[in-house]
Amino acid sequence: MKKTITLLYTLCCLISFAQQTPAPEQTKAITIEGATAHIGNGEVIENALIMFEGGKITYIGSALTKIARKGEVINAKGKHVYPGFIAPNTTLGLVEIDAVRASDDDAEMGLWNPNVRSLIAYNAESKVVESMRPNGVLLGQITPRGGFLSGTSSIVQFDAWNWEDAAVKVNDAAHLNWPRTFRRRRGNVSVNKDYDKQTEQITTYFTNAKAYLGGDKTPTHLPFESLSGVFNGSQKLFIHADEEKGIIEAVNFAKTFNLKNIVIVGGAEAYKTTKLLKDNNIPVVLMRTHSLPDLDDNDYDLPYKMAKLLTDAGLTIALETNGSMERMNTRNLPFYAGTTVAYGLTKEQALQLITLNTAKILGIDTNYGSLESGKSATLFISEGDALDMRTNIISEAFIDGRSISLETHQTTLWKRYSKKLEN
Repeated sequence: MKKTITLLYTLCCLISFAQQTPAPEQTKAITIEGATAHIGNGEVIENALIMFEGGKITYIGSALTKIARKGEVINAKGKHVYPGFIAPNTTLGLVEIDAVRASDDDAEMGLWNPNVRSLIAYNAESKVVESMRPNGVLLGQITPRGGFLSGTSSIVQFDAWNWEDAAVKVNDAAHLNWPRTFRRRRGNVSVNKDYDKQTEQITTYFTNAKAYLGGDKTPTHLPFESLSGVFNGSQKLFIHADEEKGIIEAVNFAKTFNLKNIVIVGGAEAYKTTKLLKDNNIPVVLMRTHSLPDLDDNDYDLPYKMAKLLTDAGLTIALETNGSMERMNTRNLPFYAGTTVAYGLTKEQALQLITLNTAKILGIDTNYGSLESGKSATLFISEGDALDMRTNIISEAFIDGRSISLETHQTTLWKRYSKKLEN
C-alpha cells in the first residue's frame, strides 16, 4: 500500500509541478540588433534591427537604418532570429505519461465527438510541452484523436499557467478521420471490407447534421450544433486522409456539402492528387518527414522529398509530427523541416513549412508565423541555423514579447550529469 501511495505521489509531482513559472507580461521595449533575421515568408535580412514592445513587433529592418534604439538592446551579431515554430495536429499536453491512463486524455469513447473540445483537457504545466521551447517550437494546434469525428482542436502558446492563458485561437477546427481502404497492423496488410459502409456513415452523419441545423433545432443535439461553424465556413474541417482514393473522395465529400474551408492532414499520397488539391485551393498538413514509405513500391526517400513535390505543385503545405512517440518527437519539428532542404527545398522554403504556411493554414497568420511589424513578438535567437540540430542552440526566446524560460527537466539533468562527468 505504501508503494502505491508513493507512486501516486510521484506521478502527481511529475504532472502537477513540472513547468517553469510562466514569464510576466512585457513591460519594457526590447531591441535585437545585428542578427540575420529569417522573416518566415522567404525573405532574409542580414544585419537586422528588430524592436518590440507591448508584445508586438514595432520595427524590423536593416541595422544600418538611423533610428533610435528602444529599451534593452540585445547584441545578436553573428546569430539568427526566427519566428516561433508552430506544431499543427499535435496531442501535446493531452498525454503526459503513456503508461499512466490517468494522464492520457487524447481521445474520447465513441465514433462521433465533434462537440469534444481538446482545449479544456490541455495540461499547460506538462513537462513534455516545456521541452519544446529550447528547440524553438512555441505554439501548437492541440488536436484530439479517435473515431470518425474526434473533436475540436485549439491553438495554444507554450508558456502559460493554464489552458485559458495558453489559448491563442479557440475551437479553430473540427477533425474528421477518413477511413482507409487497407488496414495495416504489425506489418500485415488487409483489405478494409467496411470502407464503403464507413464512408456512407460519414455522409449520413453530415446529412443529418445539415438537416438539423437547417431546421428548428429541437430537441437540442450538441454534436450537430458543434458542426455549425464547419457548414457556414467560420470553422475549418481538417480531414485526416493518406490514400489517393481517400483524398479524392474526401474532397468530393466536401464539395457535396459545400464545405469551403477544408485541410488535408497526413496526405501520404497527396503527391498523386496535386491538381485536384490546387484547383480546390486545399492546403496539406503533411505527414512526418522522418517516416518510412507507405507502400513497398514507393521510392525509399518519398517522405523526405514529399514537401518539395507538393511545393513545386503550388500547394500550401505545413509539417506535422503525428506518429510514434509524437509528443516527444514534436521537439524535432525544425529538423524535419531541415531534412526537406537536403531533398530540394531552400532553407527559407523549409522554414515556411513550420512558420508562415502553418499560421496561414491555422488561420493565425495576422499575428503569428513571420517577423513583421504589428505581429506578435513570438520569436527566438539561435546561435546558428535553427533547422540543423548541431547549431540550433537557442539563447533567448519570446512569446508575445515575454522573455520565456528555456529551462526544462532535460536541461536540469544535463547540468547535473555534466558535472559528474567533469569529476
